[in-house]
Amino acid sequence: MKDLSGARRRAFELLALSFITLFLELMIIRWIPGSVLLVAYFANLMLISSFLGIGLGALLKDRAPDLFPAFPFLLVFYVVFVVLSEQLSLPSSGSEHRFFSRGTNFVNVSALVVIFVHNTLLFAPLGQRIGRLFDSLPPLRAYAWDLGGSLLGTIAFGVFSFAFFAPVVGMAVVMAVYLWVAIGHARSGPKWLAWAGVAAFAASLGIVGSASMPDAIWSPYHYVTVHSQEDEPIASSEVSRDIRTLIDPPTYSVRVNGRYYQLLGSLDPMRFSAGEARDGAEYRLGVATMAYRHAASLDRVLVVGAGGGKDVQAALLMGAKRVDAVEIDPVLIALSKQISPSGIYFDRRVHVHTDDARAFFSRDRAEYDVVVFGSLDSQALFSAMSSIRLDGFVYTVESFRSAWARVREGGVLALEFQAPKEWLQRKLVLMMMEATGQTPVVYRSGGSLQILAAKGAARPLPATVYGFDPIRVAPPSAAGDDPPLATDDWPFLYLRERNIPQHYLIVIVPLLLLSVGALALGAGEIRVGPSQLHFAALGMGFLLLQTKSITDCSLYFGATWLVTTLVVAGILFMVFCANFVAMRLESFRAVYYAPLAASLLLLWIVPNDAVLSLPAWGRAAFVLCAVPLPVFFAGIIFSTTFRDAERPSLCFGANLIGSAIGGFAEYAGMWTGYQALSLLVAFAYLASFVAVRRIGRNKGA
Repeated sequence: MKDLSGARRRAFELLALSFITLFLELMIIRWIPGSVLLVAYFANLMLISSFLGIGLGALLKDRAPDLFPAFPFLLVFYVVFVVLSEQLSLPSSGSEHRFFSRGTNFVNVSALVVIFVHNTLLFAPLGQRIGRLFDSLPPLRAYAWDLGGSLLGTIAFGVFSFAFFAPVVGMAVVMAVYLWVAIGHARSGPKWLAWAGVAAFAASLGIVGSASMPDAIWSPYHYVTVHSQEDEPIASSEVSRDIRTLIDPPTYSVRVNGRYYQLLGSLDPMRFSAGEARDGAEYRLGVATMAYRHAASLDRVLVVGAGGGKDVQAALLMGAKRVDAVEIDPVLIALSKQISPSGIYFDRRVHVHTDDARAFFSRDRAEYDVVVFGSLDSQALFSAMSSIRLDGFVYTVESFRSAWARVREGGVLALEFQAPKEWLQRKLVLMMMEATGQTPVVYRSGGSLQILAAKGAARPLPATVYGFDPIRVAPPSAAGDDPPLATDDWPFLYLRERNIPQHYLIVIVPLLLLSVGALALGAGEIRVGPSQLHFAALGMGFLLLQTKSITDCSLYFGATWLVTTLVVAGILFMVFCANFVAMRLESFRAVYYAPLAASLLLLWIVPNDAVLSLPAWGRAAFVLCAVPLPVFFAGIIFSTTFRDAERPSLCFGANLIGSAIGGFAEYAGMWTGYQALSLLVAFAYLASFVAVRRIGRNKGA
């Protein structure tokens, strides 16, 4: 590209910086929680700290030296610290179940805080340069270029994830765009600094590349590796081509995000020689077939969370005529096809659906003899803008009720789960009771749980099944001592109580104080003016509105990466359209808050259950017509007031700081449920309205 000058050059520079800022945000949110178990359930704080860093940089555009050349050096230090933190254990919590947590100590909690603070500092140079570009262009034109870059970054990352994400490739994209921008400013600084920045980038690429296992696969949801029986990492190409016909075939383990997830092996005892190997296969088959032994017939079976195919294989070995296998992660299906000795997904009786389980329930109307919830055991959040885990809407009362409606007479609804904590076992049993209206049969072996609910006449089960003992199911406690049930409004299976766990607060409080301090520092005074409050309130409302939109749409259409990407891109496009309309409006008017309030009220009074009851086209129409309305009207308010702002960069920074505060406020959903977040959205826009009226009075005075 030939050199550009003046306003056109600055506009393209703003587009490029907004692109890599959004792309880098999403890449870090995808890479670090997958590599560092410490951050596995805190991915949304990565987004919050990114907003905080960009906003802080914009606020400090005139109060600090040029930070842009420091970006490569901050990146390499960040990468080094992240890699050194990979082996740190995840803090445990008495009020939340976390897989593979190993206790809490000063080191792991401190490292968690340092990662988020360092992430904030990493984005500050980009935010400062974006802030300076905002002041050099007409406000709404600058905002349009910024939105365009963010939209391109979102789409590019969506394509990148679909092509199976690799962090070293993503880092190279960021490096290339950064260097293109830096070339235009290289003449103003020493050459050694520019070359040192290139060396820092090269070091970052080398460290990121060496930190990942060479045979690892990045799916849209997980960092996936395969290990042999000797616990050595292997590549699929190393597996024998005769794996599906071998006698005494090996069993492979699949890890996600560095931790054990599932086994790929054969359950068929006839594939093994007599002795210990065959005995082990018979035991595993017996445990996996409890639900199928209970059902009256096996004409059609549904397995959600099919993964490597253990439950599917068990159904076929028991004589199932057709099995529908639902799995959200296509990589797990592909790996099973490549290296599983069962070859289960090549069987013509198996029909694979790469989909979210809850979305499948909403579309599918078939009836089944057995519906099995495999051990989904999610170890990741479904979105960086939410604290809900990937399986959040699968393990709710409403989800179990939808599955129960698919069970035909004489059929069985079965749930298999690794639940070492008694309160979690109790919660799952109570949820099944609430959904089915009957007391299920429950077997337990240590932390392994089997919950079976039969509809009508089913075959009886023995008292003890392969080491699993039946447990007595007590009715719900009249004293209210039972854990709260997970619902679509409160989809937190892994929380013991409706509250915000302490370990989240340990990280949230320092970052929240940093956010407020940054806002005051950018304003140049302890007392923040109404202009900053107005744009901060808009940022808070926007982030919460975006979070609720993603959460609702994931409930309606599935918590897949595609749904999340489309919703984020759609929201950015709607804001872009609002900015385009604002360019043609003469000035801001307080009446613009009226349609915003009306659209928020519409979303409040229409319950999720009503939308879920609609056919697919009805849900799509609601999402396309109703969900974007508040975003559009809020965008018009932002753009019309932003055009008249005296200090656009500071207002832009305050807006991003407000977005960070909105991200913190999202955690309130752990306590109140997600419908109540609408009240926080309304509060934020009410605060914006009060602040903007005060701005008007100050100008009139």
